[in-house]
Amino acid sequence: MDFWNNIPLMAALIAIGFAQVIKVPIQALMSRTTNWSLLTATGGMPSSHSAAVCALMTTLAIEHGMNSPYFAVAAIFGVIVMYDAMGVRRQSGEQAITINKLIADFQAITNIGKNSTEKDPDEGLKRLKEVLGHKPTEVFFGILTGIAIGFLVEYLYHL
Repeated sequence: MDFWNNIPLMAALIAIGFAQVIKVPIQALMSRTTNWSLLTATGGMPSSHSAAVCALMTTLAIEHGMNSPYFAVAAIFGVIVMYDAMGVRRQSGEQAITINKLIADFQAITNIGKNSTEKDPDEGLKRLKEVLGHKPTEVFFGILTGIAIGFLVEYLYHL
């Protein structure tokens, strides 16, 4: 089997690409602004990690059955990835929000103590990335995206 005919791999890669691209218009509808950096950002709606592992699981289930060892490995891998996205990575993002706020508050207090006339207390500070993980709804829609793309890719490859 050559690279381009590896349906599970292609489905997972397409799911990642689609999920990343669709984040831009979804965010534009929600906030009325276009943020192109979402194309390469972690977090957001839908979860590209969830979409990828679910597209992989779907195609492996179709090709080898749900009782195959391939599906079993992908399913366990998928559960870990999705749990991590909602748990550890999301909590890291929440901690980054708090740390960024603490640093900004400390900088503002320091500027007051120095009688600084700086206009922006955050200027020059390196902020931690705050959007790392996913809310459960983002993972859920990533799952649906991945399943749909898995079925679509299987169908298109077998036309």
